[in-house]
Amino acid sequence: MKKQTILITGASSGIGKAAALLLQRKGHTVFAAARQVDKMKELKETGVQILSMDVTREDSMKTAVQSIFNQAGTIDVLVNNAGYGSYGALEDVPLSEARYQFEVNVFGLARLTQLVLPGMREQHYGKIINVSSIGGKIGEPHGAWYHATKFAVEGLSDSIRMELKQFGIQVVIIEPGTIKTEWTGIARDNLLKTSGHTVYQELAKKHARMFESADKRGADPNIVARTIEKAIRVPHPRTRYATGGGAKPILFVRKILSDRQFDRLMLRIMR
Repeated sequence: MKKQTILITGASSGIGKAAALLLQRKGHTVFAAARQVDKMKELKETGVQILSMDVTREDSMKTAVQSIFNQAGTIDVLVNNAGYGSYGALEDVPLSEARYQFEVNVFGLARLTQLVLPGMREQHYGKIINVSSIGGKIGEPHGAWYHATKFAVEGLSDSIRMELKQFGIQVVIIEPGTIKTEWTGIARDNLLKTSGHTVYQELAKKHARMFESADKRGADPNIVARTIEKAIRVPHPRTRYATGGGAKPILFVRKILSDRQFDRLMLRIMR
């Protein structure tokens, strides 16, 4: 496979960091972007190019993309990995927090995609790899806003896949299950902070315990990194890859159960 120029967001830890390290070892030119550049010293030492980027700020994204074009002349692959989970009962979550989650998980992804598309169209080649979640296919209590963002990423990806095919640009969705990253701890802490002392506290505390248990069983981020690398490497990748942390079994169960059956299963797990 030819050497490609790859931009990865949310690369300071977890899946983004693992993907940056793997793709660098595979010989690609990797630009790793995140808000906290001080957390990316290990990436820099391996030859990964480090960029400061806040996907909620237009000027930050424009500056980063222009910097890559100035250095490399192209962006062949965009891995939209930046995102976070802010949990809490719908009644408890301020709309300001809900809007910010959409800014990070959806609008930042969409705007960055807009910025790289002209160059991809010009070279009649490119891959947009959107890191979604099995949470884009299922729901769970206290996750209304997070799951709404991931359902949005799924629909957005399906739509632009058809738009961009005419320009030789492929769109791939990665759907991780439970992964050992900072994500689970952040989601758990937000859940308890938001709903751990409200009328939803009983179920919220059960859910928090489930997060703790799931984190212990989570898959290594390198599993997802290898899936991303495969999607880049193969000429005709699948439109979706469910990977790691029980992703395939959970999606299979969701497919065969009715809505109410799945609801009962989720609530039973949280006992």
